[in-house]
Amino acid sequence: MGPVKFSPDTDIPSQKGKVILITGGNSGLGLETARQLLKHEPSRIFLACRSKAKFDQAVNELRQGGANTDAISFLALDLASLASIKSAAAEFQTSSTRLDILINNAGIMMTPEGRTEEGYEIQIGTNHMGHAFLTHLLLPNLEETTKTNPDVRIVFLSSMGESMSPKNPYQFDQFNTTMSSYSSTSRYAISKLANVHYAAALAERYPKIKVISVHPGVVQTNLAAPIINHSLILGTITRLVLSFIAVDASKGALNQLWAATDPKVESGVFYHPVGVTGKGSKLSQDKDAREELWEWTQQEIKQHLG
Repeated sequence: MGPVKFSPDTDIPSQKGKVILITGGNSGLGLETARQLLKHEPSRIFLACRSKAKFDQAVNELRQGGANTDAISFLALDLASLASIKSAAAEFQTSSTRLDILINNAGIMMTPEGRTEEGYEIQIGTNHMGHAFLTHLLLPNLEETTKTNPDVRIVFLSSMGESMSPKNPYQFDQFNTTMSSYSSTSRYAISKLANVHYAAALAERYPKIKVISVHPGVVQTNLAAPIINHSLILGTITRLVLSFIAVDASKGALNQLWAATDPKVESGVFYHPVGVTGKGSKLSQDKDAREELWEWTQQEIKQHLG
């Protein structure tokens, strides 16, 4: 499937009555996604981010751009903490039984070595494990909503960076370490490959929900900050490259907006912008690797649900 023409103003259908949750909704692609969806009158949009101060700043930015923010609600969420994710899901469920669209947008990229609160490698723990855990906890809401809305969706923000994953990406015994023998790029790539695989595995197991993964394009956001700040030379090169090829958030958000709203979207597919299929790596289509990731992830989730 080739690129599709998509204008958020004219091509997003009415979102009346819908409840939407966007992780990392306070900046970059998440904020732009909220900005565009607000124009189509959803019942409620939860912006999930780490602090109320960041949320307030995001709301002010939306208002300055002329948006009506009455439908916006704050949800405290730190994806590097499964305890925080549990609290966020519980808080959401006290506010709404309905969830029509879950956009797993938040992420970190090429950060220094580190681990999440529960000990996962920081990028895999945040980008994959955090979103998988949140999605699992919210599945009852998503499934309940399919009874009244046949078009419930989950969108995972992946990246073409998944193609930089090592040949044998899922060395699960390493995931509970800093993975110091791996480059930061490899750790990021594995986390993004996991987004694609987990989305496809979910789609297969939950046919009443459309589950999609997307690459946004090369986007000028603060995700590149760790690279730019890490080294003067590498930072200078990164800035130069981004100045030539990167698009801004308004264009970078198009693919996930399309995936969240367009009737032609197919579940289980990894889309490049906008609506382009067949560009994922060979590894992203490896069903054995996908199933290995699914089984490991579900076991980890089970351990942390007690």
